[in-house]
Amino acid sequence: MKIAFIVQRYGTEILGGSEYHCRLIAERLAEHHQVDVLTTCARDYITWENVYPEGADRIRGVMVRRFANAATRDLDSFNEYSDWIFNNRHTQKDEMEWLKRQGPWSPGLIDHLERQHQSYDILIFFTYLYAPTVLGLRIAPSKSLLVPTAHDEPAIRLGIYEDVFSSAAGIVWNTEAERRFVSDRFQLRALVEDVVGCGVDVPESRFSGTDSAATLAPVLPSAQEPLPSHIEGPANAFRRRHRIHEPFALYGGRIDPGKGCEELLEYFQSFLAEGGDASLLLMGVKLMPLPDDPHVRFAGILPDEERLHAIEAATVVVVPSPHESLSLLALEAFAVGTPVLANGRSEVLVDHCRRSHAGLYYEDGLEFVEALKLLTGDDALRSAMGRNGQAYINRHYRWDIILSKYERMMARLHPSPRDSRSGRESRHGDRRSQTKPQPARQDRRPSGRSDGRAGGKPDTRQGGKSDGRRTDKSGRRSGRPRDRRQRPR
Repeated sequence: MKIAFIVQRYGTEILGGSEYHCRLIAERLAEHHQVDVLTTCARDYITWENVYPEGADRIRGVMVRRFANAATRDLDSFNEYSDWIFNNRHTQKDEMEWLKRQGPWSPGLIDHLERQHQSYDILIFFTYLYAPTVLGLRIAPSKSLLVPTAHDEPAIRLGIYEDVFSSAAGIVWNTEAERRFVSDRFQLRALVEDVVGCGVDVPESRFSGTDSAATLAPVLPSAQEPLPSHIEGPANAFRRRHRIHEPFALYGGRIDPGKGCEELLEYFQSFLAEGGDASLLLMGVKLMPLPDDPHVRFAGILPDEERLHAIEAATVVVVPSPHESLSLLALEAFAVGTPVLANGRSEVLVDHCRRSHAGLYYEDGLEFVEALKLLTGDDALRSAMGRNGQAYINRHYRWDIILSKYERMMARLHPSPRDSRSGRESRHGDRRSQTKPQPARQDRRPSGRSDGRAGGKPDTRQGGKSDGRRTDKSGRRSGRPRDRRQRPR
């Protein structure tokens, strides 16, 4: 097949988020298919400035076609417009203006897709939020797969996204929690859908030891005997390079208040004040200041292999974001046997921890402190959770499992000629059923604050059910003020 991935940014320097997820899938599918990536020239998601040259380039076996953005983003102006549109009645024209201001806005990308879409068998759109998906999905929805990477945020309540979720022929969910959340909000008409996620690209040598070898034998039959802790190994080598001799918690990704990092630093200071004995290492792009504290260290952007060494070397990996649709960081930690400490306000992360028995989660500073003390102080618990995490990845996130799901979904939308002849009648019946008149959409646009919630935003924690905790007039739990502004992604 000839497949086009459409994503807002793309590059080996972009680590984490939907862009990293897209690259991992594209590189794997390129081993068996002809793969193009249609993207912008932006490397930075804050301004969308054109950094990469326009044109075609081959990156790790994938043909990447870049198109210039027509403008950069003024973040202050965008946040001000977001505050208005999320809390006031508005028109579809206003929403399109918001989409354009959000960026990236690349007319050349959409023009290329309109002219060339017939040359592709399948179109795969990553992330529901941005203009390349909103505009591109309209061009050939019958052969389009959407990977929404959706979570609860003010933007998803805008009316323009109703067409996005209702028009894609296939939807690739990251988790069952994401599927439930979106299905409760939108009328879906997908012909095919499945919970897929992403494979974890961890070298086989990372898995070692007789216990984990027995668990993982069907996939990793050549697991090696474990080395003593004082002998050379990737994790110990990483600790020596970074002069880390004590237990440490690791965060990897955008170092940004919107990813929960501000709260993480606050809670970690409480951990130290309560006698906790560990350091905090942050790796990734720094988009906020870090405290001048010897216990807080910044590693910067690390290559893929070095990132995995860091995750394996960590005592615990912290995932502080309250908004996740999958969390590759958590999956990578599970894969190398490192337990996870996750934000309990993310239903996706809580689901991972409960199903894997390989992580703990917190909902406030006290829970964070106690959980981190437990994980840094109990070697036996960490070992057991590490084995559980590796078994969880083996069951659900091996690359052969992930890729077979993509292959099945693509085959349903673009069957081989032989399948086409045998299944023409049933498929035509499916397509005709999609053209039936549909009930009128509900108007989900905010109508001010008359409903008692900020911007008309419902409380969707615990599946939208009350958990019995005290809330303030905005519908949020007391003691947890949040910034209502649209956080750039």
